[in-house]
Amino acid sequence: MSGLLTAIQSSGNAMQAFEQALETIGNNVSNSSTPDYASQSPNLEALPFDPNEGLPGGVTTGQVQSARDEFAEQNVRQNTSLLGTLEATSQNLSSIQTTFPVSSDSGIAGALNTLYQDFSSWSVTPTSPASQQTIIDDAQQVAQQFQQAYASLNQASTSTEQQIQQAVGQINSYATQLASYNQQIQNGDINDAGLDAQIHSTLDNLSEVADITATQQPDGTWQVLLAGQTPLVIGAQSYAISTSVSTPAGQPATVANGNPPTQILDFEGNDITANITQGQLAGYLQVENNILPSIIGGAYQQGSLNQLAQGVADTVNQILTSGNISDGPPAVPGIPLFTYNAAAPTSVASTIAVNPAVTPGQLAAIQPGPPEVSNGIALQLAALANPTTATGEINGLSFTEFYGSIAAQVGQQASDAQSQLQVQQQTLAQAQNLRSQISGVDLNAQAAQLVQFQAGYQAIAQTVNVLDTLTQDTINMLTLTS
Repeated sequence: MSGLLTAIQSSGNAMQAFEQALETIGNNVSNSSTPDYASQSPNLEALPFDPNEGLPGGVTTGQVQSARDEFAEQNVRQNTSLLGTLEATSQNLSSIQTTFPVSSDSGIAGALNTLYQDFSSWSVTPTSPASQQTIIDDAQQVAQQFQQAYASLNQASTSTEQQIQQAVGQINSYATQLASYNQQIQNGDINDAGLDAQIHSTLDNLSEVADITATQQPDGTWQVLLAGQTPLVIGAQSYAISTSVSTPAGQPATVANGNPPTQILDFEGNDITANITQGQLAGYLQVENNILPSIIGGAYQQGSLNQLAQGVADTVNQILTSGNISDGPPAVPGIPLFTYNAAAPTSVASTIAVNPAVTPGQLAAIQPGPPEVSNGIALQLAALANPTTATGEINGLSFTEFYGSIAAQVGQQASDAQSQLQVQQQTLAQAQNLRSQISGVDLNAQAAQLVQFQAGYQAIAQTVNVLDTLTQDTINMLTLTS
């Protein structure tokens, strides 16, 4: 009788083990579309079998095994961070690129070419009030084009700064979530597959914004470091980062009134900007602290757009003021055509304007000489379209060529970022596919396991039925005997 009861007990344990295995498979199938869910595998373990020692054998359930591979996870996060960098850079460069049309008939280049043509026409009729008025009108267009370009780029800077703030907010929010998940783990949910999926989904989202290193600790919690150095999450505690718009300690501004760079500070207020090289935050910082200041200036450089605006204004003014409006006596010297705020080198493009005091009759066309040339100044101004000397050049380039170099550089950066983005999208897709092959739910494999465990369950159920019949028969026999 004892052997029969042992067989019943062993069969009951087997049924329970198969039930749990079937539940695990059902949970896998239910979560096959859950983001970052890793397939779980039932683990059946044989019990010791030794009749002489009273060990009946049988089967029991062991710890459910996760198919998650942290090397594959880290590979996905690394490629997600790279993609985030390129997404942020490409998006912002595309916006900046629209400020610099490549056509010679539009934008700053178009306005300059029109002004050069006006100078050429003026050289033919140097005393014509109509030609002089046209120069003043088109000079106003040049100033407006510089102002519009600066305003557009300044708006791009403001937008990028907002994106930086949003990225920092996202990082802190994800860190808070992960700290709360760690708290759940510490409270006993260490083997919760749903919680595990939430953690890895949050890590994926966080890695798009910033470069992180995530390591599972012996107690099951996750430690997350920003750029491999700055703590974001340790145990149930999150550490917030912040922003500061100021010059770094020991690096004072070298350009008057230039906007300082944006810094990222850790929870202790230390500057960690240089450590952030991947993720959307890194892309935004690259645009805000490097690309835009190279054009509109900052605390350490005047910016190519301001350099161009100042070069145009200074050169035109210098040529006009070297000439005479009339030869007198006494001779009446020319006056400047352009004005700008000379005290703020990074605001030249935004403040350049036509001198409000200038009138058509005050444009000096006479080159004093000797010999005196009645249209000599107008000819010098017309020659700015294709200068043959350093006058009218910046770094060996004419003003229109220098403008073209700015547009070309921005265009090349935008093109490179877009090309790299497309490649990185494919690389990330490959990493995600590899991860899915390793830890994703394969419905075909789950179906095969389902059939296998169902067959086992049915076999045990039949065994239990037989044992139940034998038990009942044995009881009946004992009853008759008594």
